[in-house]
Amino acid sequence: MAAARERGSVSILMLTGTLLFTLSALAVADLGSMLYARARAQQAADAAALAAVAQQAPILDQGSDPEGAARETAERNGAELLDCGCDVGTTDATVEVAVTPRLGFLSGWYGRRAHAKARAHLDDDVFTYRVSS
Repeated sequence: MAAARERGSVSILMLTGTLLFTLSALAVADLGSMLYARARAQQAADAAALAAVAQQAPILDQGSDPEGAARETAERNGAELLDCGCDVGTTDATVEVAVTPRLGFLSGWYGRRAHAKARAHLDDDVFTYRVSS
């Protein structure tokens, strides 16, 4: 008689185990997405800082809009430029960018963004270098 009452209990345990495993896998996938967004944000910040400082080098003759170059580079790398400390005529550029990850499960993380900062410095010799004719 006891065996008849316990019939199907293994199915319930298997279903519960499968559900817990699936939820855990989804949470791990979203955590991976956040970590990937952080790496993308740092790459975009590094590239934007380099683009901004390259605008400062007269020898490269790339223009005189370091913030525009940083913004364009950040956007090409899937990030949004939040701040650019890259004034014309300086040898430093400091940028801050943000990337919004693609999340599918952890609704508490929606709207959170991965932020990254980067700084690039242009050597003083390059900054003052002039081509002699």
